[in-house]
Amino acid sequence: MSTAIVTCPLCEATCGLEVEHDGPQITAVRGDKLDVFSQGYICPKGVSFKALHDDPDRLTTPLVKRDDVFEEVSWDDAFAEIERRLLPLREKYGNNAVAIYLGNPGAHNLGSLLYGRVLYKALGTQNIYTAGTVDQVPKHFSSGYLFGDPLTIPIPDLDRTSYLLLLGANPLVSNGSLMTAPDIRGRLKGIRTRGGRIVVVDPRRTATADVADEHLAIRPGTDALFLAALTQVLFADKLGDLGRLADHVLGVDEVGELVAPFTPEAVAPIIGITADDIRRVARALAAAESAAVYGRIGTTVQSFGTLASWLVDVLNVLTGNLDRAGGAMFPLGAAGQTNSVPGRRRGFTHGRWRSRVRNLPEVMGELPVATLAEEILAPGDGQVRALLTVGGNPCLSTPNSDRLTAAVEQLDFMVSLDVYLNETSRHADVILPGPLPLARAHFDLLFYQLSVRNIANWTAPAIETELPQEWQTILRLVGIVTGQGADADISAIDDFIAGESARRAGLDVELAGSRTGPARLVDLMLRAGPYDVTLADLEAAPHGIDFGPLQPRLPDVLSTPSGKIELAPPAITVDVPRLVAELERPPDPFVLIGRRQLSSNNSWMHNLAPLVRGSNRCTAHLHPDDAEQLGLADGALALVRSRTGQITVPIEITDTVRPGVVSIPHGWGHGLDGTRGSVASSHAGVNSNILADDLLIDALSGTAVLNGIPIEISAAK
Repeated sequence: MSTAIVTCPLCEATCGLEVEHDGPQITAVRGDKLDVFSQGYICPKGVSFKALHDDPDRLTTPLVKRDDVFEEVSWDDAFAEIERRLLPLREKYGNNAVAIYLGNPGAHNLGSLLYGRVLYKALGTQNIYTAGTVDQVPKHFSSGYLFGDPLTIPIPDLDRTSYLLLLGANPLVSNGSLMTAPDIRGRLKGIRTRGGRIVVVDPRRTATADVADEHLAIRPGTDALFLAALTQVLFADKLGDLGRLADHVLGVDEVGELVAPFTPEAVAPIIGITADDIRRVARALAAAESAAVYGRIGTTVQSFGTLASWLVDVLNVLTGNLDRAGGAMFPLGAAGQTNSVPGRRRGFTHGRWRSRVRNLPEVMGELPVATLAEEILAPGDGQVRALLTVGGNPCLSTPNSDRLTAAVEQLDFMVSLDVYLNETSRHADVILPGPLPLARAHFDLLFYQLSVRNIANWTAPAIETELPQEWQTILRLVGIVTGQGADADISAIDDFIAGESARRAGLDVELAGSRTGPARLVDLMLRAGPYDVTLADLEAAPHGIDFGPLQPRLPDVLSTPSGKIELAPPAITVDVPRLVAELERPPDPFVLIGRRQLSSNNSWMHNLAPLVRGSNRCTAHLHPDDAEQLGLADGALALVRSRTGQITVPIEITDTVRPGVVSIPHGWGHGLDGTRGSVASSHAGVNSNILADDLLIDALSGTAVLNGIPIEISAAK
């Protein structure tokens, strides 16, 4: 019997786990009490680590579809099929005929993160899509223009703040998002124990709202109006105080002019929060000893996602709470963080190319996934004819998903890197699985750059596997794409990648010794990072290394053209007139929002029995007043319709949602023909993204509107 100390790879909280195992068999999982960050905390997803490990539906052999039937094949046969079919398509139709979709699990997979970029560059396509444009790209967009880099994102200093304003966020259930923080409950309790205050702004009375001091039930999709009104009060009442930020900020007066129309009286009838409450929150925010404003997915997946993201940081700046203890601060990751490199850096821009059909701009090298279906369906030069999906399920998780499914069925060729035969990979011609989490190295390259505390932790593989690692699979694909063939020497490719990484960092690659793969790259990044630490140091500290609380980083963290915080960048403020027009638009009678569930992380965890029990139900939450008006009883079936489709879903009557709001959780809709997920199929639920409109997007970033979708609801017949 052995005990492996690992970092949980199932969400952003990066909790430490103790995993007891007898060879490849896991016998127990519990929280690691010695972990420097999570200190023994564990959530239901961490407990399900064994269920994921033991899941009999996980793929362990490559599959190739022949005559519409999947066959298990050897790895050589699978790569030969890819070489035989993909290369002629690229040669005939060009690089852009191949599209890439990167799903949420890839952010938790070190091999995919480090080596995927090499494959995507080798493919040379502009048709790259990710789960980001159904999630968080507006925050990257606004951070890019305010601070100069899309990953220079201020994070609430939860452990020291005295006032926390949360919008569209339910971290007690999500475990934090763009805010890496294990044991959110304990951290929020700490705020109140210190005499601080927590205010939650959300259309639902969420689990987080239940532990807050105050809940304001805002009308979905109007967060930008609320934030603009708070900002207007700061200017009108002269409450702003930049403090030490004064020498580092441009555009304050321009912001004041832009928000002038958004008085509390003008905004209140639209957002459903009184003018008095708006003024009270603004004044409390300005008066707090320290404060942080934090907006998450409820604010980013709406039609003004970028403006809402921008105004969150405008408020943090105007109240002097940016880059100060207890405010919103910039983490300093141990490895791979661009803004930790000293000296001038390239600033952020977007729109370097545009989508072929709808002319939507790229952001961070990707196009909005809301346009993928039409890029496949619309004929002409540049039409997408092949698709590579990496750990994603876009046929279930993207807007107007029925249309995307119909489009995917028209592809000439499709490859999925996935451990499940799911609603998307069932359409693939080749599926390439990866190893169990316990059989691969893990380092949270992205999430340590978004953490409420500066820490680092390395997980070494605990068991052996006959499956190739994802990075090795990706390098064989690189060999195919670059003309070296399916039997390319991936060790030589790996050596080249490591050599280039070392050269760019000004290091000798030999410093990493005999390491290969992700371990070598992480070691080099650590050596080039801001701390005097190597991978050997992390290996010697299995419970992690704590580099301490967040520290002020201005002005060195900035990479804008001016070297200052550009508070009113034209790329963002150009959308303010559209927000002004909202002051005259009558609200929709009913709108749809999503719903986070603690025992879930999008569609890819619904095949684990421990995570589909209890309250993890796919129902439509409806306010009692609305249920009475519609003649719907608790448990009755309702027909919910939008421009793009309709679904039938059981009603759950609850006063936790405000009137006019219907809430359905995201990621359900399983049990389709051709999938292989016994647990997911027996808890199928319905796919709410059938109702999400691919024409409704945030105008600046192209991110899909999943919060505030206009719908009609009636009793099912």
